[in-house]
Order: sequence, then C-alpha cells, then structure tokens
Amino acid sequence: MGAQCSKQVTRRKLIADEKKTLRELEKSCGCNFPGSDHHPTDRKNWIAGLNPEKIHINQIVWPGTHDSGTNKIGIRMISRPFAQCQSLSIYKQLVLGTRLLDIRVNENRKVCHGIMATYSIDVVIKDVKKFISETESEIIILEIRTEFGHTDPPEFEKYLEEKLGEYLVHQDDQVFNKTVAEILPKRIICIWKPRNSDPPKTGSPFWSSGYLKDNWIDTDLPATKFESNLKYLGLQPPVSSRKYFYRVENTVTPQADNPVLCVKPVTNRIHGCGRLFIAQCFAKNIADRLQVYSTDFIDEDFVDACVGLTWARIEGKA
Repeated sequence: MGAQCSKQVTRRKLIADEKKTLRELEKSCGCNFPGSDHHPTDRKNWIAGLNPEKIHINQIVWPGTHDSGTNKIGIRMISRPFAQCQSLSIYKQLVLGTRLLDIRVNENRKVCHGIMATYSIDVVIKDVKKFISETESEIIILEIRTEFGHTDPPEFEKYLEEKLGEYLVHQDDQVFNKTVAEILPKRIICIWKPRNSDPPKTGSPFWSSGYLKDNWIDTDLPATKFESNLKYLGLQPPVSSRKYFYRVENTVTPQADNPVLCVKPVTNRIHGCGRLFIAQCFAKNIADRLQVYSTDFIDEDFVDACVGLTWARIEGKA
C-alpha cells in the first residue's frame, strides 16, 4: 500500500511538472503564428469563405475531433465520463468547423469507444448529410474504422456507398493537388479501415488506411505528448509533396494505473495548447507539415487556429 501511494505521489508530481513545462514554454515563446489573428466570419462555411477556386486540398489544416461519436456514449454521470471525448453531436461539430470525423464502429454498426457502444452509424450519416445539404463547398474527411476488439459490420462498404455514394470523392492520389472547386460537387473523403475485410483499392469510392497516418502516443503526460507530436510531425515530408493525410492529436489519455480515469480532466492537461503547438511548429520550421489537427472536446478557438493557418498558407504568409 505504501509503495503504491508513493508511486502515485511521484506520478502526480510528474504530471504537475509537465503542465508547468508547457506553461513556461507558452510564457517564453508565445502562441502567435502567421494567421493566428485570423477568425472566420462563418465557421459553418469556412472553406467557402477562403475561396474554393483558390484553396488546394493539401493546403487545408483540417480541424478534427478525436472519438467523434461519443457525445452520448454510456450512462450520464456514471459511465459516460470514462469514454466521452466530445460533448457536441456530429452535426454541431461540423457547424462549429470540424472537418475530420473519427468514427469507430462494431459488428452491429454501432458507434463505439472500446467496449462501450452508443448510437447507430445511421445517426452519423444523417448528421453528415444534413450538414452537406445546408452548405455548398465544405469538404469532410470521414474516417470510419472497425474498433479494436470488434469485427467488421457485414456488407459495410455496400451500406456506406448506398448512403453516401453521390458525395464520395474516389480514392485518387491526384486529389491532393486539386482545388476544392475541382472536387465539387463531391464532398466526402471517406477513409474506411476494416479489421477483417480487404482494404479499399485505388479508384474505389473509399480510401484505404494508408491515406490517413498518425503516430498515436498513449500517455496522460502533456509535455511528453506535445514533444512527441512535434518529433513525429517533423519526420513527415511537407504537405506539398505527400500523397496522404497526416494527423496530429492534441489529446492525452487516461491510464489504467492512475486514479484519474475520466477523460475530460486528463485531456484538459493539453487541451489549451493548440495554438502553442502551431507556434512551435513555426519555431522548428515544420509548420509546412501540419495538416490534420484533432482534439477532444473541440471548441471555437481550436477551429480558428486551424482556419487561420490555412488562410495564411493561401495568402502566402506561411
């Protein structure tokens, strides 16, 4: 008992020191970067506001949500705090400015996070189509994967194509160099990551897992995650010369050996560091690598930071 208590005291001190490290970095270096003072007048239509004729797919910094379909997961005040990573519905996330959705499914077409399941994938599809019907030029990256520990839903590609076929941008390396206007009226880049089925092939309505890469660092230590994100991002080629999306996740994750297991208080250790991370990308000359930037509990400021950097790229300021 004494050893366990000592371990937790040491752990809490480490977390406090890492939070302090990030605060001191912000104090010494600041959070300003080219485009940091830009704010979209309409987050629901922010891609349209940057001119679809002008903006190329590989210039966009895509604000994403981590575990997007968890707003109603579990039982409120009981199990939900241990699995919920977003408080807004899929539709409200899109209206706020989110342009990449991270959806995990089980064999029953239920959206899930680990062993906990929530609403049907139909709810996600309905919200996505509602948003598309209300906008004209917003492109969405829709990542759907079979959750770890589950098997693929039967005939899932057929189901997705029936529901979204008219909006799907087919898998094609040339898409990265195209403008938004050249892709319209197609609206969804759907990345499907099955666990048991064959992956989508070139020319398919769906994109395979190799088109959305990341380096997931499973930690609850904020500075460790922050610095690892910078390191792995720096290993990527610039967005102008790669044919895949690369995601950085501004999140930290509860650990089983730590007494704090609820998502929100843990991820809040890094949540406010979105602008600091972009500023550090510039300081390390790797801002030209940042492309998909995701977070838990997405908010306006996180979206604005991504849109601001996108605007700076289009204007030749970054």
